Amino acid sequence: MPVMDNMAGNLFLVGLMGAGKTTVGRALAKRTGKTFYDSDHEIEARCGVRVATIFDIEGEQRFRDRESAVITDLVKLDNIVLATGGGAVLRPENRELLSRNGRIIYLRATIDDLLARTQHDRNRPLLRTADPRAKLQSLFEERDPLYRSIADLVVDTTQQNVNLLVCDLEEIVHTLNLQRK
Repeated sequence: MPVMDNMAGNLFLVGLMGAGKTTVGRALAKRTGKTFYDSDHEIEARCGVRVATIFDIEGEQRFRDRESAVITDLVKLDNIVLATGGGAVLRPENRELLSRNGRIIYLRATIDDLLARTQHDRNRPLLRTADPRAKLQSLFEERDPLYRSIADLVVDTTQQNVNLLVCDLEEIVHTLNLQRK
């Protein structure tokens, strides 16, 4: 599978948990010859524990500090695909770093799809609640405007085949890069 000529630069994926950032990011990186990173996985590697454990022990704000440090380091790399944590956009400095250092793709899905994709995942600390649907709705209402404010591209991942979605993304990003020249 050939790598397209004009795919230089970084691609950053933003969106709520369950939108497909890690799955799509891995496939997009492979298809474009870029290196894949997931900011949550990088935090876990640095700390030696799961994100849920960091939330439990240190709280969300300390986790967000760690997340900002990881994003600061990762955006300095070249030719990567980065799947950010769903809350990475909450801090203005993260939005600025992402915007300055690559193309931002907002992967968007319906609340029903997000709930279906996350309901059995015990490593989602923000969804440890009596009403995960209401929590996802609240997170969506808070974060959707932030995702949109920095996105170069908004893509609906609802009922999408990952391979077809990645092929479409590759073509769109190629076109965006041509327009940037």
